[in-house]
This record gives sequence, C-alpha cells and structure tokens, in this order.
Amino acid sequence: MASNPGHCLWSGIVPPDRAGLVAARLMREDMWSGWGIRTLSADHPAYNPYSYQRGAVWPHDNGLIAEGFTRYGYAREAGEIAHGVLEAGSFFVLNQLPELYAGLHRSASNFPVQYLGANVPQAWAAGSVFSLLYAILGLQPDAPSKTLFVDPVLPSWLDDVTLKDLHLGERIFDIRFWRTGEETRFEVVNGDPAAVARREIMVWRDLMTRREEGASPEGVSA
Repeated sequence: MASNPGHCLWSGIVPPDRAGLVAARLMREDMWSGWGIRTLSADHPAYNPYSYQRGAVWPHDNGLIAEGFTRYGYAREAGEIAHGVLEAGSFFVLNQLPELYAGLHRSASNFPVQYLGANVPQAWAAGSVFSLLYAILGLQPDAPSKTLFVDPVLPSWLDDVTLKDLHLGERIFDIRFWRTGEETRFEVVNGDPAAVARREIMVWRDLMTRREEGASPEGVSA
C-alpha cells in the first residue's frame, strides 16, 4: 500500500464506484500521518518514516492527492490533507515546505522532521500550496468559454481566503471566498462577475473524463 493510488484519483482513471474505497484507504492511520499521506504504509515491513520513498511525506504528492479527492467529491478529506501539510510547513524556517519530511505519526508532543538532504526551498513543494488551494476551492478553468467555474468547500480551519491576479486566458480576477456556517460563498472583487460561476465538481469530472476518452460534449467546452 503506497500513495500512488492517489495519483490515479488525480488523473481520473479510477471508476467513480471505486473512488470512495481509494480515498478511505489513503486516510487510514497507516497511511495518514497527521502531517500528510505517507509514500508507504506504516504497516509495510519496509516502512521507515525517514526513508525517501518508504514512508516519508512529500508535499507535492499530497497536493496531487488532494486534487484527486476533490475531483471525486471528497472535499472534506482534501481539506484535511491541506491542513496537515500547511501546518507542517509552519514548523520550518520561513514557512518554506521542504522537498519531503519524515512520516512520523503526529502527536501533541512531536513535530515534522525535515528529510536529511531535502531541498529547501523546492519548486514542487512550494507548488503544492497551489494544488491544495485548487482542491479546496474546486477551481474548474474553462478558457475556451472564458469562464471560471468553482465549487468551493472551505474547511473549518479556513474561514476566508482571497485569490488575487488570477488569470484565465485574457481575463484577470480577484475572488474572495468565505464560510457562512457550512456554506462557502464567493464574490468577484475584481474582474467580470459574469465570468465566474458555481458548478458542481462532479460535472467537471464527467466532462473531463469524456474529453480524455476522446468524446466532445455537445455545447460544452471542457
């Protein structure tokens, strides 16, 4: 058991009726460290939380998995991944996420330990923050139709966030998202409000799947 199946969710190749099993398995305690999903199960004989590929946590790995969770409608779990990774980042100098860190089980008395020799800063580790935001906000860019669809689900630990200078083709937006109870709302602060619309992520997933299979959805740019 490794983190790779999460990449299958990200790519969209997992049948919808199996996606829940994959997501639930990745969030079990042997895979979920509390600081992120490990590369290898803690129950595996080869597991070593300090190993490069046999138990450490990679931020970019978790960013892809979070996007995969959102793609199949598991926004709550995506928010949990984002929380773990971003809180881990707060323990490192200047909040810079290292290339990877140890997959130790999180407790009240420990903290994430940087992998010896990990690159800091590191581009794909820094890029994971954008993946995590992408997942939380359910962004669905449709450049051909000049429309940005969103399906935001802000987790309980993130009440308000604003994206600035967001480009979609020639359009540029500033968009604020905030939580009201269990609902996430949004407002286009700068840019054309008519070019940003709410759409369920499952619709986008089905459109993307059809596109990847070579079909052309009638009247819809995926």
